[in-house]
Amino acid sequence: MRAEIHPTHPQKRTIGQAVELLRRGGTICYPTDTVYGIGCDIFQKKAIDKVYQIKRMKKDHPVAFVCPDLGDIARFAVVDDSSYRIMRRLLPGPYTFILPASREVPRILMMKRKTVGIRVPHHEVPLALLRELGNPIVSTSASYEGEQLCDLDDVETKFKAFRQIDMMLDCGYVDDTPSTVLDLSGDEVKVVREGAGPIDWL
Repeated sequence: MRAEIHPTHPQKRTIGQAVELLRRGGTICYPTDTVYGIGCDIFQKKAIDKVYQIKRMKKDHPVAFVCPDLGDIARFAVVDDSSYRIMRRLLPGPYTFILPASREVPRILMMKRKTVGIRVPHHEVPLALLRELGNPIVSTSASYEGEQLCDLDDVETKFKAFRQIDMMLDCGYVDDTPSTVLDLSGDEVKVVREGAGPIDWL
């Protein structure tokens, strides 16, 4: 299923359809403030397995999840004062933060790790989904063999498993630059990946 969605004023009916799919354990492809993401409800184990199958990722490959605001981050990660100040300055925005995981994070997302990657994107579509769903959404970029896919036509062309994606939210062309990944789990901020978010403030 593919549905057009407005990037700044997402249609309530379309958001509702996507959220209903997520609650039933479905997967979606959706726009963010960087690239298209493939995701599911963080509490749907079979759906998480399906996301890994779609991307052909090994089980130890880390995925991030998106939250609607800083308050939700504190539920799933241990956030000290220094990390909070940094995130408050940069979010919502094109950053993924690696933080110590709390006990709220489902075990399937932990593997042998003690950290999680969390995003609060500056884009109305994922924020509307999150507000309606009430849970974070597991998220991995819609990339294929290292190539970031900028529109859903590319996703359908490249992914042999695209039919496993239950709904695609199409808002047209998006940027091909992924988020900047910052590790806040230690004593110093570490740049894991330089992407869309500037790091000149470091």
